[in-house]
Amino acid sequence: MVSIMKLPLRMKNFKCKTKILAFSLYILTYAFWGCGFRSYAASLDELTQAAEDRKSLPVQSNEIENWPNGPSVGAESAIVMEAETGIILYSKNIHEQLYPASTTKILTCLIAAENSSLDEMVTFSPTAVFSITPGSSHMGMDVGQALTMEDALYGVLVGSANETANAVAEHVGGSIEGFADMMNKKAAELGCMDSHFVNPNGLHDDNHYTSAYDLAVIARAFYQNELLAKMSNTPTRHYEPTDTQPDDFILRTHHRMVTGEFPYEGVIGGKTGYTDNARQTLVTCAEQNGMKLICVVMKEESPNQFTDTIDLLNYGFSNFEVVNVSENETKYQIDNADFFQTENDIFGNSKPILSLNKSSYLILPKTASFEDLQSSISYEAQNENQLAVIDYTYNGIYVGSASIDVAAAASSYDFDSPAEPLAAAEEEPEPKENIIFVNVKKVLLGILAAAGILILIFVVRSLIQNYSFAGRRRYKARYNKKTRYRYKRGRNIQLPRYDDYDL
Repeated sequence: MVSIMKLPLRMKNFKCKTKILAFSLYILTYAFWGCGFRSYAASLDELTQAAEDRKSLPVQSNEIENWPNGPSVGAESAIVMEAETGIILYSKNIHEQLYPASTTKILTCLIAAENSSLDEMVTFSPTAVFSITPGSSHMGMDVGQALTMEDALYGVLVGSANETANAVAEHVGGSIEGFADMMNKKAAELGCMDSHFVNPNGLHDDNHYTSAYDLAVIARAFYQNELLAKMSNTPTRHYEPTDTQPDDFILRTHHRMVTGEFPYEGVIGGKTGYTDNARQTLVTCAEQNGMKLICVVMKEESPNQFTDTIDLLNYGFSNFEVVNVSENETKYQIDNADFFQTENDIFGNSKPILSLNKSSYLILPKTASFEDLQSSISYEAQNENQLAVIDYTYNGIYVGSASIDVAAAASSYDFDSPAEPLAAAEEEPEPKENIIFVNVKKVLLGILAAAGILILIFVVRSLIQNYSFAGRRRYKARYNKKTRYRYKRGRNIQLPRYDDYDL
């Protein structure tokens, strides 16, 4: 039995041992934390140094003669592309195959938007929910819950939700693998050359890669869809409880140029991406002064993906301008093909059937002029309303094209088609006439010339006929004179009449 007098001593010993154990744990924790911190700091220093080293990598666009000199950025690969024409303004290793991370999702949403309606319900399967990397971006959806396609696309683009990208892929493609096949097919259709996709969210896989060029090409198609552009430019999205989703929550974008943390004029939208292997990736679209640019940076360190993007966009907007072709082109003259005219001017000032497309434009360095360009014409136009396409280059670099368009022809009647019932014809509104007008001035001149020729022929013919008749009259007069003379001399001979001769 323990003595009451000894109890405090034992308690003191217990407390002392507890303090020693706690102190030991503290020392061990501090040691491990210190080692971890030093390891993290060393790793951070290495990453920072790697980014600095990447600034010395060559920028291919800077090697073009008389091309504006672009900035040195810490990204492994970067591109600035004009969104409408695909003209490349800045290029740094743009075909290097790198990991895209969550920028993959712009292709995912593009395919989903083209193959579904916004009110379709997207249900979350166990594969969609549980196949994502623990700790990666998600929006907390559970198996069996469902969202409209519209809410799902917002979840993918605003919250970068990986399980939602999986659910969208399964809904559209039948499975993640089936959707990956759709991704690779769509990328090939768009003209991508360096890509292979295996999942819809961009979580790391050695066989899932792309390039800055291919991402820019995909972004061109993405930003032609106004709804997708709006979604990618949404700072926050509020989700309220529904019958198929019980939670109330808010998603916030990771794109700090969209939120305004890195303010930039004219931002249309963008998508971020990050994995340990990919590092920071970013796709951004902005518009200023009628020019829309897409910027892609890959393999950069935070927050330099945003500062790199701002520097590159500033470079594009400051050094290049839009030049309308029809207002500057003088080499290809087609004004002489104006006999047949369109529109309602019938006195010779109407628009010719062939004309340079008024909306065709080029992207030129501000230091260059239209006269500095080289051009070539191709008659293999893809559009049936185009006769030819003129391509323009500046020191060997493509800067845009213009089409020679054919005006819409007048509608013709198909005599083989059955006639419309009279009642139906009365009910339907009268269709707008599509008429090709003739240059009346030239037609009238032609008619007058033809009439003059006919009058001249008539006059000449009349002169010839009058000369012939005069000869016949002289002959008849001589004949009558001889007849009278013979009669007077008493020769009573019956002579034939003048009319009996076939003259």
